[in-house]
Amino acid sequence: MTALIAALLFASFPIIPLVLVFVVLVFGIGVLLYSRAAARRTTTEQRPLPKPPTKPPSRSGALVESRPVEVPDSADTTDEAIVERESVAEQESVAAPTAEEVYERPRFRDRLARARATLAGAITGIRGRAGITDETWDDLEEALLRADVGVKVTDALLADLRARVKSKEITKPDELLTALQADMKSRLDGADRSLRLEEGPDGSPNVWLFVGVNGVGKTTTIGKVGAMQGRAGHKVLMAAGDTFRAAAAEQLETWAHRAGAEFVRGAEGGDPSSVIFDGVQAASARGCDLVLGDTAGRLHNKANLMEELKKVRRVASREPGRVTEVLLVIDATTGQNGLTQAREFAVATAVTGVVLTKLDGSAKGGIVFAIETELGIPVKLVGLGETIGDLVDFDPDEFVDALFG
Repeated sequence: MTALIAALLFASFPIIPLVLVFVVLVFGIGVLLYSRAAARRTTTEQRPLPKPPTKPPSRSGALVESRPVEVPDSADTTDEAIVERESVAEQESVAAPTAEEVYERPRFRDRLARARATLAGAITGIRGRAGITDETWDDLEEALLRADVGVKVTDALLADLRARVKSKEITKPDELLTALQADMKSRLDGADRSLRLEEGPDGSPNVWLFVGVNGVGKTTTIGKVGAMQGRAGHKVLMAAGDTFRAAAAEQLETWAHRAGAEFVRGAEGGDPSSVIFDGVQAASARGCDLVLGDTAGRLHNKANLMEELKKVRRVASREPGRVTEVLLVIDATTGQNGLTQAREFAVATAVTGVVLTKLDGSAKGGIVFAIETELGIPVKLVGLGETIGDLVDFDPDEFVDALFG
């Protein structure tokens, strides 16, 4: 009876057996795929994980962290804004050392190859002549101007040398170059290049303010100075007073963490003076002896920026704070534009010293003479590379010797 019913069903509905066959095939394929996937998972779990790739060390031995900078669609696309973002990307890629790492101080001669090349042609030409001729003076003048020494300093140097040649004190090309080298050193001699860190009777913190236009490496310099002073045994607090530049506080906070420093920030777009004031108060409460204050480098216009910086300096000087340094950070590759910046910031903030960054790059180096001779502001620190150990005290003798090879 059952066979008869099945035969009738197959006869009436010939598609049913095909459906049954299809279902069986699909089920079998599913079981097979599941078995293979399970086997692969088992093999992967048993296989040892590969070691993470080792990041190459930088010149100073610190590991370099690379992190892309996100630029929103609405970001400013002006040349100044692009330079600023590129500078931030470069600065944030510089890793700071751990407390145990020791850095070898870079030599000026090793890092000033490009600056030295500016004078090399003139020096070779002068030494190749039998005596001191009109071409000698033309070569010297051109070389010094190309090295960003500036017109006033160049004229003064050459006037002294001409007088000594006229009096027969100097008669040979080699003697002329030796005298020029000595004169350049003497113009940088005698300046107080120490960073003032005073001990107050009540333990009040010193305040070092860092000023300069955006993109010169100001925030990075603060991080490097903080690490340097931390290694010297000082307890440092960094105050993010540049509230107008996007990501400035985050960048400084990263440096504070790397340098083992305390950190204070305010609301984005807030009053920079209040941030510096809060930083001084926090430093006093936490037993910090040094506050490093970041400041804005660009506002609506130059007048607004300078007025804001004057206010920041006044507030930073209130008890318990004591402003002992105002350091102007200048990108050495800007050449004589750096001299203009120094004049403007010196009037607004009573600059006590200059930090020259990127001296190892395409900078000519002569801006040092213009700043010190024309403005009387000592260069205290120079950046000879991108890593944290490449910010060093400025040594004028070593600097001039490096320029002459």
